[in-house]
Amino acid sequence: MTLPVMQLSTEQPAVPVPAPTQSAILGTYKRPPAQFVRGDGMYLYDESGKAYLDFASGIAVNAFGYNDAGIARAIQDAVATGLLHVSNLYRTAPGEDLAEFLVDHSFASSVFYCNSGAEANEGAFKFARKFGRSMSPDKTGIISLRGAFHGRLFASLAATDRAKYQAPFKPLAPGVSIVERTIEDLDAALDARTVAAVILEPVQGEGGVRVIDRGLLAELRALTHERRIALIFDEIQSGLGRTGTLFAYEQTGVVPDMVTLAKPIAAGLPMGAVLVSEEISAVMKPGDHGTTFGGGPLVASVALHVVKRLAEPALLEQVRDNGAWMGEELRAIMRRTGRVRAVRGMGLMWGIDVVEPAAGVVARAMDAGLLILSAGEYTLRLLPPLVMSRDEMRDGLESLEEVLR
Repeated sequence: MTLPVMQLSTEQPAVPVPAPTQSAILGTYKRPPAQFVRGDGMYLYDESGKAYLDFASGIAVNAFGYNDAGIARAIQDAVATGLLHVSNLYRTAPGEDLAEFLVDHSFASSVFYCNSGAEANEGAFKFARKFGRSMSPDKTGIISLRGAFHGRLFASLAATDRAKYQAPFKPLAPGVSIVERTIEDLDAALDARTVAAVILEPVQGEGGVRVIDRGLLAELRALTHERRIALIFDEIQSGLGRTGTLFAYEQTGVVPDMVTLAKPIAAGLPMGAVLVSEEISAVMKPGDHGTTFGGGPLVASVALHVVKRLAEPALLEQVRDNGAWMGEELRAIMRRTGRVRAVRGMGLMWGIDVVEPAAGVVARAMDAGLLILSAGEYTLRLLPPLVMSRDEMRDGLESLEEVLR
């Protein structure tokens, strides 16, 4: 069914509809004309009052949807302390408490904070190179996998398998290579003398929502252990509950040396983090890396509230159950419509290969009041908030099926 158009309550102040105008924002995104003015629950609302059921979550950021009371209180409590920022020259309790929670719930011995996922990956590359150089001055290479997306800064862009993203900005950071997703190719590329790290997404997000095979991960972990190469899991999109466990690596049977996080960690406030093993932590010294804003008291306070909720067993079980149900529903849509070629994913992270350009389906879905994403020219990506109800998911999938037809 097509989702109903919901009108703003009469108690809401009238929002003037702006006249079409050229945006003063640098044109690095192609945005539709609708302008969102508020959010509530699982819905966003534009200036006309039209409601959109959100299967995008701000690209996997809004794990609890919109207008969440707990997040609002966490922000208010943090602001009330007067400590919005003090810099990383000084200690504050929120950052210390958050790091302790992340360490207690993971393999890590320490945490580095930053402001975004791309920064987290750039930091992990630096930590890996310092670790590699502790063994040999030539041990600096970074390997990523075919289909990867790790960000758009110079080193993270070099590790991102998108020629059209890279071409305008070459030369990129040297020493970064992309290798096919086979153990044979990785075995050949992982030279113990020159490679410092391998980075991969346990579930490739922008690359089509492709779940990396557990057997491949186990073999890769064995190789990297043997050759003293750091294994980095980029869980910026797949981590923090999205796949049904707090960290995606928990479902792989593999423990990496570093995990990079961002997206949902601070509920939309800018934050990234790198979880670092004891062995790699030991080589890092004061002055090796830095950040002015990373892990400030405001964002760390909110992040601690978020990750504590995301670690709740009942929520994670709900994500796994709803994710299994969504996968079955998507496969049923594939059988009924003939417009879907493949369905992939886990938890509440799903990719759908369609028989037409994905951009057209995304646009028609938005017209119908459903927000979805693409992940390649012919792949749709579904990332609903982790707290979305089964009934709301059903409504969204019914709308998606109608759009596909």
